[in-house]
Amino acid sequence: MPVFVSEIVIDCADPERVATFWAEVLGWRAQREPEGYFWMSESGVDEENDLKLIFVPVPEPKTVKNRVHLDLSPRGADQEEELQRLLGLGARHADIGQEAGLLWHVLADPEGNEFCLLRTRRD
Repeated sequence: MPVFVSEIVIDCADPERVATFWAEVLGWRAQREPEGYFWMSESGVDEENDLKLIFVPVPEPKTVKNRVHLDLSPRGADQEEELQRLLGLGARHADIGQEAGLLWHVLADPEGNEFCLLRTRRD
């Protein structure tokens, strides 16, 4: 029987800072747990079958390119408008050795975790 992807865990030096960034990016609400980590889902409810993003504290800094990353599609804006919004929230361009002229932008969150902004709108 197949499994269900329920959580994507993001290691962070400062989980509150990274969770706050992703909450702004996605329009979700970051929720603090007493154990020191943050989580969020589209519904905002932990019991739902939504995919959750979990932000956990780790002592070591990020040192190499991510092996797994998120791909984002703009909603309600074109790619360039969304790029400017993400940069305004604290994202930055990331160079992971990608070719010039790609149809997507490689960006990084405030702690350097790479993600891509795709061209295709999901309205």
